[in-house]
Amino acid sequence: MGMSGTHLTRRTLLAAATAVALGATTVKAAAAERGEVPRIWEEYRRSPFTHPQIPYVGRAGHRGGATRFPRPRIVADVTDHGAVPDGTTDCAPAINRAIAAAGRAGGGTVTIPPGAFRIDGLIRVGDSGVVLRGAGSGRTTLHATKNLTELIGAYGSRYGGDKSAWSWAGGLIWLAPQARWDSLVAAVRARDWPFEGWTGNKRDEWRALTAVEPAKQGSWTVTVADAGALHPGRLVLLRLADDPAHTLLQHMAGGGPGPASYHWDDKTKLLSYVPYEWPVRITRVRGRRITLERPLPLDLRPEWNPQLTTHVQELTGSGVEGLTLDVVETPMSPHLLDKGYNGVVLQCAYDCWVDDVTVRNVDNGFGLVAASACTLRRTRVAGRGSHHPYFCREGSHDNLVEDFTVEQRTVPAPADTQLHGINVEGLSSYNVWSRGDMQMGTFDSHRGLPFADVRTDITVNNNGRHGGDANAGPLFGARFTHWNIRVTNGRAGLMKIDGLAPYSATVGLNTVSEFDQTDVPDFTGDLRSRLELYGTTDAVRPRNLHDAQRELLR
Repeated sequence: MGMSGTHLTRRTLLAAATAVALGATTVKAAAAERGEVPRIWEEYRRSPFTHPQIPYVGRAGHRGGATRFPRPRIVADVTDHGAVPDGTTDCAPAINRAIAAAGRAGGGTVTIPPGAFRIDGLIRVGDSGVVLRGAGSGRTTLHATKNLTELIGAYGSRYGGDKSAWSWAGGLIWLAPQARWDSLVAAVRARDWPFEGWTGNKRDEWRALTAVEPAKQGSWTVTVADAGALHPGRLVLLRLADDPAHTLLQHMAGGGPGPASYHWDDKTKLLSYVPYEWPVRITRVRGRRITLERPLPLDLRPEWNPQLTTHVQELTGSGVEGLTLDVVETPMSPHLLDKGYNGVVLQCAYDCWVDDVTVRNVDNGFGLVAASACTLRRTRVAGRGSHHPYFCREGSHDNLVEDFTVEQRTVPAPADTQLHGINVEGLSSYNVWSRGDMQMGTFDSHRGLPFADVRTDITVNNNGRHGGDANAGPLFGARFTHWNIRVTNGRAGLMKIDGLAPYSATVGLNTVSEFDQTDVPDFTGDLRSRLELYGTTDAVRPRNLHDAQRELLR
């Protein structure tokens, strides 16, 4: 579907591009009166799907960035299943019974009235089409008393040692399909490590639907060998394997001499994220010609064996709205030893959302784990301080986090703790963070070669530090963009990325200075990155890159 709800045909795209070109002079003159228009924006308008530095993210988020969320019929209220807002009754079982009833009904809304409800367990949404809706983040509160280590068990790292995987996984409100939940809990209790993505640990056992012919990044259509199993509306997984020379990873980094000479073989954590898996819905089938909901994120080359495959049954059409998750206040744990006082996590979810939700006193706030095409809107992280206020990992793509706030911590940070910020890692691509107020934290690339992600129109008190193991590979891949970023304390720290990220763009950033965490580029030679309007912030036009892309082809 196109951005206005009509099908986005090749003719529509060509007509829109022609209109853009014809109107460029007029638009430029008008924009000049409102602010400074960088040259790279004019270039981008002429080739929005294939620009070498700026990714196309105009369809990021739930249903291609739809501004309204569905309002399914109300099928249950938690008080009808035994929840009582008295502050002493454990209401988690009642809330989960109401959610399960909605699942059995084929979906619907579960309401939580105003008041404060105690929960001694986690809240799970495992069926598609189920929406958990409070009366508003200022009116409905869930008081959580326990952590995930108590509720499920110690979740160790796949790399050994005493690291806790609850430092980057799992939530006290957890949206995940039943199959993924069952395998993860079984693995945790067996003290094993489950791969958390769309195909699980047995990644080579998922059924290929069809091979895909070569195509270029930015194409909306592909030609398949056999379209018999494909139909409009079906969610498929595009899988790209790497070759022994790691040319797929080089392509993600923009290609050229730098990525070609980079030593990929010892980056064991990075290599565990391959094959690259990108979920996408089919919008049209014409013979062997398939139209996709979004343009291709990468080239499709024969040496990468491009296939459309099956995957774990996705969670789709589900959401959490209008509540505060207030966790019992405990001191932050030392770095990577989080107990799992975590907020809201979407896992193996597609076209899901979180709206008007606050989490307080959490180890980790909002998580996207192998989640795609989801929207987090009007979310807030508050209280004693978090390890990861937002994390995006394990191949999460095309998500939108907008109108978000990370509040200043209410207590000083304990020794040996770490504050990251808005995290992205693990080959996650085409994600957007837009209109943010970060009163603490940083832009955390946790290595793992994230690429084609956008952060735009954000104010940040840059007092955090980024993380990432050396065996997770480069900080950035290609087409990473920071656009209109206001750093209130003037500290660099992954804000200005023209010297670090290949084929990327830093546009509209106030002057920043290095501090004790100084990074060097992963790749040698000319990174071919762009820096424009450095020393300028709100005067840059368009002010918000995602909003401008969303409007470009309406």
